[in-house]
Amino acid sequence: MIAKAHTSILFVCLGNICRSPLAEGVFRAVAASRGTESAYLVDSAGTGGWHHGSAPDPRSIAIAASHGIDISAQQARKVVPEDFHRFDLILGMDSSNVEDLKALAPPDAKGQILLFLDFAEGVTSEVPDPYYGGADGFASVYRMVRQASEKLADRLERGSAPMSGQTSSTT
Repeated sequence: MIAKAHTSILFVCLGNICRSPLAEGVFRAVAASRGTESAYLVDSAGTGGWHHGSAPDPRSIAIAASHGIDISAQQARKVVPEDFHRFDLILGMDSSNVEDLKALAPPDAKGQILLFLDFAEGVTSEVPDPYYGGADGFASVYRMVRQASEKLADRLERGSAPMSGQTSSTT
């Protein structure tokens, strides 16, 4: 079964240079490998705008490239109010991102704000920020994001609704 047409997903971290651009690139690659890339609108953003217009961290680019994924053309951007209407799923990498997103969301937000790993895998866990660490942290984040992206794609292809206990921006 193919995912419903045009499911829109926004991956969000703090600065949009490490985790969320990697998640965007990995999810795109997973969808492409399944032949479902046209079923999704995928983007990434940060809750902060410090890196606006910057390419992803070189370590994120390197780990993605080592797996055949090119994220080098992505540019960091900050979440904007329109994102809460444009995207069906707004997936934060950690609980701090989710809380920041809920605080930014307008009252009439359409998108569901969820913790990425919780929604994708059904486990309450966070994707750690590898920024202040070494390449091994980026490799670990890649593995987490890859596994979660596979599970997210499975879930969307099945048409699964959010798990009980998960909340949207409107709750």
